Amino acid sequence: MIIGIGVDVVHVYRLERWRNTPGLLARYFHPEELSAALSKKNGSTLSLAARFAAKEAFGKALGTGLAGIVLKDIRVVNRHNGKPEIEVFGTAQRALERSGAGKVHISLTHERDNAIAMVVLEAP
Repeated sequence: MIIGIGVDVVHVYRLERWRNTPGLLARYFHPEELSAALSKKNGSTLSLAARFAAKEAFGKALGTGLAGIVLKDIRVVNRHNGKPEIEVFGTAQRALERSGAGKVHISLTHERDNAIAMVVLEAP
């Protein structure tokens, strides 16, 4: 059973500005998530924008937004085959449990100026 669906778009320019503000990226991204994205060199800003969109889409899928959730508690990772997945910790884990969802599905896309994420929460 589907618990919630969330979609978000982030303008890449927003993340380009954030990169120039010391400490701002570390405030929103899990350290391992940030390291993996920045290692992509030319694609790092696109990757960060898609990951931030995923965090926003997660909050929308919960139906509660991100109030009370520490954004670093939501980590987007890519599996060995490139498939993106969301891992949640702390505040995000508790919000997911309250929603009744047990599975998180995610899709990311980005091109030039925009990054888009879709999150579907499914009950076990």
